[in-house]
Amino acid sequence: MAEIVKFVKSLTTPRGRRESGCFLAEGARCVLDSLPHFRVRELFCTAAFAADHPELRGATVVERKMIERMSQQQSPQPVLAVFELPETEPFAYQGRLTLALDAVQDPGNLGTIIRLADWFGITDILAGTGTADAFQPKVVQATMGALARVRVHRVADLAETLSRSGAPVVGTFLDGTDLYRTPLSLSPQPIVVMGNEGNGISPAVEAVVSERLKIPSFPPGRQTSESLNVAMATGIIISEFSRRIYG
Repeated sequence: MAEIVKFVKSLTTPRGRRESGCFLAEGARCVLDSLPHFRVRELFCTAAFAADHPELRGATVVERKMIERMSQQQSPQPVLAVFELPETEPFAYQGRLTLALDAVQDPGNLGTIIRLADWFGITDILAGTGTADAFQPKVVQATMGALARVRVHRVADLAETLSRSGAPVVGTFLDGTDLYRTPLSLSPQPIVVMGNEGNGISPAVEAVVSERLKIPSFPPGRQTSESLNVAMATGIIISEFSRRIYG
């Protein structure tokens, strides 16, 4: 089992994931939601968890101490799985609400954004250079299984991809128009760009943005924080777009 532990731990590194073609998922929700969508390489759980989940055919039952040796969590859960990375799919804009991430670096932010996308029915996210790897363990865990239903397309040149898509491109800026008081591009639905945690949207990507919006603070004119966390801002933006699209 020492080799298995070494292999699982290697999946915390980009090289390990790249060379093995696999990623790690932990916890009941994350593993069970992912099972129908990704090929399983290894599946480990405790005897008690296996008894409660007879659908886990082929799972290797191990002692909790073994799970703890392989786990990347401070409080390991009784099940973890190694899944094969999905084949990369080329992005094709389909006229539906889409997210684009311009160097969103924090794994927790990325995982939360993927989870938000799943909640609001967004199935595709463009991940530009500098954006965290969607299949690193911290991101996978933060998605709570949503990664099984949201495709993350890594692109080398986000500005070029957006320009070629033919989609309306929306970005948030301090000098943008009020999100709640302006008509929004809904037909076709836009690609919404969210920028880097510290620097916002890069100049190259800003150049292809066709609609500049801002999230106003309330009450108007009150002194407040300089900016919102990127995951929080994403939730506000796509919630308003979804309300207008489906409301």
